[in-house]
Amino acid sequence: MSIYRHGFARVAGAVPVVRIADPVANAQATVELMRQAATEGAALVVFPEMGLTGYSIDDLVQQDAVIDAALDALATVVAASEGLRPLVAVGLPLVVDAGLYNCAVLLRDGRILGVVPKAFLPNYREFYDKRYFSAARDALADTVTLLGQTVPFGTDLIFDAVDLPGFALHLEVCEDAWVPIPPSTWAALGGATVLANLSGSPVTIGKESYRKSLCTSLSARCIAAYVYVAAGYGESTTDLAWDGDALIAENGGLLTRSTGFATTEQLVVADVDLDRLRQERIRMGSFHDQVGDLKDRLTSLRHIDFEFGDLDLADDDLRRSVARFPFVPADAGDRDERCREVRDIQVQGLAARLRATGIDKIVIGVSGGLDSTLALLVAVDTFDRLGLPRTNILAYTMPGFATGGATLRRAHVLMDSLGVTGAELDIRPSCEQMLADIGHPYAKGEKVFDVTFENVQAGERTSHLFRLANFHGGIVLGTGDLSELALGWCTYGVGDQMSHYNVNTSVPKTLIQYLIRWMISTGQYSQETTDTLAEILDDVISPELVPPGEDGAIQSTEDTVGPYELHDFFLYYLTRFGYRPDKIAYLAGQAWGDRERGAWSELIAPERRNQYDAATIEHWLSTFLKRFMSNQFKRTAMPNGPKIGSGGSLSPRGDWRSPSDASARTWLDQLHGR
Repeated sequence: MSIYRHGFARVAGAVPVVRIADPVANAQATVELMRQAATEGAALVVFPEMGLTGYSIDDLVQQDAVIDAALDALATVVAASEGLRPLVAVGLPLVVDAGLYNCAVLLRDGRILGVVPKAFLPNYREFYDKRYFSAARDALADTVTLLGQTVPFGTDLIFDAVDLPGFALHLEVCEDAWVPIPPSTWAALGGATVLANLSGSPVTIGKESYRKSLCTSLSARCIAAYVYVAAGYGESTTDLAWDGDALIAENGGLLTRSTGFATTEQLVVADVDLDRLRQERIRMGSFHDQVGDLKDRLTSLRHIDFEFGDLDLADDDLRRSVARFPFVPADAGDRDERCREVRDIQVQGLAARLRATGIDKIVIGVSGGLDSTLALLVAVDTFDRLGLPRTNILAYTMPGFATGGATLRRAHVLMDSLGVTGAELDIRPSCEQMLADIGHPYAKGEKVFDVTFENVQAGERTSHLFRLANFHGGIVLGTGDLSELALGWCTYGVGDQMSHYNVNTSVPKTLIQYLIRWMISTGQYSQETTDTLAEILDDVISPELVPPGEDGAIQSTEDTVGPYELHDFFLYYLTRFGYRPDKIAYLAGQAWGDRERGAWSELIAPERRNQYDAATIEHWLSTFLKRFMSNQFKRTAMPNGPKIGSGGSLSPRGDWRSPSDASARTWLDQLHGR
């Protein structure tokens, strides 16, 4: 299926090699890149400011020969665009009434759609725009006749694709983006989702990083895509230099960027997510508050409708990176920073809760698995920061019917090496009593390991922890994670779903592994602790509630509910962006369909770099949707805990409010095309 049918739009930035004051040559270079963009399946291609003449043309721009040749060059480009999909934004000088304007012209399929003059003319340092041009505000006309076509003229134009929902384009020229309130800001409030800037922008030291900050911040504040294209090789170096900086940003993130100082033409391409922009704007009520405040100005913006017409013919190969682990940055530096932030949020959350309650002790169950290990490490850091003795952390490992010797040993090593007060409580006698009391077949010697058998153990552990907290004057620190809450993979009420406070409530399973690895890397633990943490990371994720089978295989959570790496992916895109299930499946295919595609963290061994086909993704997405919707009641009653990140909270007091009796049918029907 076409990327456009999944809510994406392919946009491109084109940097030709220009010839100063030679519109004929520049038109040829523009046409070649325009055709290349069409071959790439682009919906939009943006060229630099004054690209048909060269930006650094200086006084030559007022020569009639150049002005006439530029208009002829535009005619060449318009004619060559016939039969092609992309919108094409090109720059040239145009005489309108008695003024000369630095303009961006938007054209498609042999037709001019509109002309946007530069609004703000720089006249400082190396810039002399006011010497040559009139500003947009000086124009009396709001239409212009160009190559026999009468088209809209002004900075107030938004071009709406009637056959691509969410695609609304606004153009501005260079300096327009550098003022406090750019024209594109008004346009975004008025409905524009794709903002494009045709720029000259000679390069100086530090300007590359500034441009990135400028464009990404504009895209974030406007909740939009931003396509920025600066002039490159061939511009005059009499006094300046040009790096041909083309970049595409989306809602604060950089999707792609050209190679600086290239001496050949460049075309950068990326697929912007229109669904994401729409969803973000829906959620941000303050965006619409400002729309209401500025209604009089925004309703005066002019909307020009057009059609692409052939979007189903576009390819299915997505031109943007889709992270396999959306909660975990692939870049080592970014990942370390993320882990530090998560740890600090968890520690501050627990510290504030202890201070507010006046309690200086916690009770925690330590299984020797991932979740309880992270919670224990957070507790240790918290008590260290508060100046409380680690012995006030009362840690209990509670072996049941299926607890393995390795996990039990690791739990003891952790408690001992971290210096907390550790103890072992065997829950099997109390579990056997309860199983006998309720008449469970296991109490009669039958090997029945059903959900009741499992939940009796989970409930006994939680019951012990709460009574221990009463007895010692502490609070129970929860250990369950975000992924388990999403799947309902926790025992409700008197079970691991409940605690007095849970530092892991917003941390997904895939991130927990990296957090523990990062904590190891800080070097704050003894070698004994570090070795044990490494063992925990390498073990199979298991609740250890059912005894091993005849083949000795231990109970595996992922064999039952599916791979956490997929479920965390599904969770992120469902709750963070509200995507349709078939789009989530499509994105999962892009991320997980081929292990050779995309970046992997160096911390994941090659043999653990999984891939999943479409059928497997659809199967586990169906499982996720059913479990997610049917287990809302557990989240409605979840204990307090700090929100960690965007798309990472299921608290009914935070990011996720949902009725407990909603059906999954609508999502399943959409996924399966019913």
